[in-house]
Amino acid sequence: MGIHQVNTVRAVFLDRDGVLNRNVFNPRTGEFESPGKSEDFELFPWVLESLRQLQKAGYLLFLVSNQPNYAKGKSTLDELEGVHAALSESLDHAGIAFTGFYYCYHHPQGIVPSHSGACECRKPSPYFLRKAAEDFGVSLFDSWMVGDRASDIQCGNAAGVRTIRVLEDHPAMRADGEPLPTLQANDLSHAVSLILAATADPPES
Repeated sequence: MGIHQVNTVRAVFLDRDGVLNRNVFNPRTGEFESPGKSEDFELFPWVLESLRQLQKAGYLLFLVSNQPNYAKGKSTLDELEGVHAALSESLDHAGIAFTGFYYCYHHPQGIVPSHSGACECRKPSPYFLRKAAEDFGVSLFDSWMVGDRASDIQCGNAAGVRTIRVLEDHPAMRADGEPLPTLQANDLSHAVSLILAATADPPES
């Protein structure tokens, strides 16, 4: 491993829904959404091994996720905590440690006054990435953001990290003019292979 890498704190920032776990079809809205209850939470089968590879390569892992269901009146905070607990339990059993979990529970058009309106933390704001850089000494220049939505890419681009957009796990239309990621991948497993290839030490001459 090169000297620059030894002295650099690198991180991978991960969106949750659609990257780590499946989105859930909501028949009331006709849309695929984040799970509102723990029993709806399901990791993709390749996720734990993918995270294990990043951890082994020395990356700090951070979750950065917009979770507006409480603000929109679709879930209680206890139910959202239950979904997070299901994720934490899976990670703990696999021996995978995240350095931080960053959730934004706000929404500009929410119906719960305390969680509605503008906020500084909702993606595409780079607030949480910059907070991780300040709190944990992360070099954003040497880090990555992986997500499945334009807001994830816009967030990563604004923070100065490299970005990977994975394919949506549900039928989705992408709007014209969406921000371009550094790379594109089929899923997290593919994204991890791209990250490891891009940051591998060059062969010694």
